[in-house]
Amino acid sequence: MNGRRTVWMAAITTGLLGSATPASATDGARAEAPVARRVVVSIPDRKLALLENDQVVSIYSVAVGAPVSPSPVGTFTVVTRVTDPTYYRPGKVIGPGAANPIGTRWIGLSVKGFGIHGTDEPQSIGLAKSHGCIRLRNADVEELFDRLRAGDVVELHAERTPEISQLFAR
Repeated sequence: MNGRRTVWMAAITTGLLGSATPASATDGARAEAPVARRVVVSIPDRKLALLENDQVVSIYSVAVGAPVSPSPVGTFTVVTRVTDPTYYRPGKVIGPGAANPIGTRWIGLSVKGFGIHGTDEPQSIGLAKSHGCIRLRNADVEELFDRLRAGDVVELHAERTPEISQLFAR
């Protein structure tokens, strides 16, 4: 990763937040089958789909990386989830609040320095405007955050394949 992207990286220092604990067989409750969650992002469509057990749950408009700082392409996993994150940039620290460029939630991915997050610029949604991260409106990222867990798969696609076109034609 080049230095310019590192400068804009949100240095999140907290660990994993919350995880679902299945009911045990000894408490009389029946453990539910795990939900297979997957996030699919179409960079050209500037859309994100949340799928659970291969069914579309939600589709959101997003901002993606600008041409000078494109979003990474590939299959990654969620590694961190942070509520009210602090944004760090050399010479500048912005705590939680309305002026925070990463909004109210950070969902860190297994590709260092990149994640899915909110924004203090909701007018940027639908544009190629970020420093490589996937940006959502704060209300949307809060909803997505509540459903995702560490280990969930996140796919970022640079091309509009027939499968991607069908997924976002809904």
